[in-house]
Amino acid sequence: MTTGRPSPGTSGPALDSACVALRSFVHRSGALRAQAMLPSDSDGPSAVVSCVRLGPLEIATAGRTVQLPHDIVLDGPEPDLGELRPLPPFEVSAARGEVAGMIGGLDLLSHALVKVAEALGPRAVVVVEMESMTPDTPLVLSARVGEPLLVTLGEESFDL
Repeated sequence: MTTGRPSPGTSGPALDSACVALRSFVHRSGALRAQAMLPSDSDGPSAVVSCVRLGPLEIATAGRTVQLPHDIVLDGPEPDLGELRPLPPFEVSAARGEVAGMIGGLDLLSHALVKVAEALGPRAVVVVEMESMTPDTPLVLSARVGEPLLVTLGEESFDL
């Protein structure tokens, strides 16, 4: 694992955009973690980009992981995340398939997550982990352009 400045193969417009978008989502929503899988294109390998609250950004590609400082300056547009703001933890029940929280909170998250997926491209997959009232069962949302949003509670998954 390397830290510091991006090195060849771990930087570029797609990776910079992913880092900027995920960091923005985490800051604006209060998410525990945001990750994106960027599929390979003709120029290089697939990559997984991760951002946690106030932790380093991580880029895993071609069998190696690089950590970048959370506050690193990167080129890349910040996606329009609408009215997204920090939300209190959700109440979740995997057994009942229920998510309860602030009115409109799940809609806010869903809209912003789709915007991140759109910013990263039609083949990218974006996954975010939100805090719940049950620490061992976080609320996990997954998005891919053109597909229904997926909500995962523990071992159970549901289309939104």
